[in-house]
Amino acid sequence: MNIRMPTREEIHIAFEQGEEAVAGLFKGVGKQLEELAGQMERQAAAVKELQARLAKNSRNSSKPPSSDGYGKPKRTESLRKPGQKPNGGQPGHEGQTLKQSEHPDRIEIHAAEACQECAASLAGVAAVAHEERQVFDIPAIRIEVTAHRVEVKVCPVCGAENRGCFPGGVAGPVQYGDGVKTWAAYFQNRHFVPVARTAQIFEDLLGHRIAEGTVVRAGRELSAFVEPATAAVKERLRQAEVLHADESGLRVKGKLHWLHVASTERLTDYAVHARRGKAAMDEAGVLPGFKGRVIHDHWKTYFGYGDCAHGLCNAHHLRELQWLEKQYGQRWAAAMAGLLVEIKEAVETAKEDGAGALPAGPLADFERRYDGIVKAGYEVNPPPPVAQGGETCWRALNFDHSFALNFDQGWRAG
Repeated sequence: MNIRMPTREEIHIAFEQGEEAVAGLFKGVGKQLEELAGQMERQAAAVKELQARLAKNSRNSSKPPSSDGYGKPKRTESLRKPGQKPNGGQPGHEGQTLKQSEHPDRIEIHAAEACQECAASLAGVAAVAHEERQVFDIPAIRIEVTAHRVEVKVCPVCGAENRGCFPGGVAGPVQYGDGVKTWAAYFQNRHFVPVARTAQIFEDLLGHRIAEGTVVRAGRELSAFVEPATAAVKERLRQAEVLHADESGLRVKGKLHWLHVASTERLTDYAVHARRGKAAMDEAGVLPGFKGRVIHDHWKTYFGYGDCAHGLCNAHHLRELQWLEKQYGQRWAAAMAGLLVEIKEAVETAKEDGAGALPAGPLADFERRYDGIVKAGYEVNPPPPVAQGGETCWRALNFDHSFALNFDQGWRAG
């Protein structure tokens, strides 16, 4: 925007016309300045918004790690404050120190053949003691082939031909046994080793390469075998008081799919689906009909399940509060993050002491401080005009007790 200043001639004419003309002339200039200030303010807000979006990553927001690209954030950044825990093993952590076995699988005796001082033979001398050192190692392994042969006999009485019975599961001329199938399914499903690499592991370790189709079939057979256990896990999750839910993108045959997760401290259900939304969650079969409290990352689809209560993940809150503090210099965000961590520590301490809920006094104090911090946040972040649109730090301030604290629910808030 270009400001049009009055010419000398226009100023002279206004001066001759009197005070009102001069005031009108400068009123026009003032209006232009106001418009310019508004334009600059909008541009500054847009620049700030773009900077904020660029500053977001998986460490300070709800964005997935896959969205970080090559510009990975510093892994040294942590939400844990310095001094909270020392480096290394924590108290109570069980170490993995290698100790001698009282019952070794094999014993090798290394005889003392001759005296080290005079070279006399010790072949017929009994040992008075033993010094022992143990080596823990993996024996050489290989594919073992078992030939099952059933006898064919002719009855001497009636001349009928009779055959023995093969063991159950031995159905073809050649096949792989349960050990091979277990390894193939284990590498794929527990350690996410690709099919081709699983076949390569067999060749490298056992000297026998199995077909990739065998690896795939082993995974399918395992899925069928564990179906009753999977159904039981889903049912237990549906009956839980508190359920944690999340979804994350992954590639299936080069196309984007979604891994839907529902879990408690003891149980976890995974479901892969081409969709992210409610159709996929319904098909996963845990959230429909769930009546407890589900903790999630405040994605709007979760709120479509109205039979349950909702709580939002404070790990996400802490990352977003960290982003607000660094990007906008919002001091209330740091205070809120500190309060949430303090509440978590108070809950953990109370649990260790055997309490079922926080005492009324500390609970009321936490609520009072929480309300004060939210009020401070709103004071520096008034709601923007509806027409302005766009994401602002005010949106990130949109906390309330229904999901951030849930103090009235005892420990069920998770």
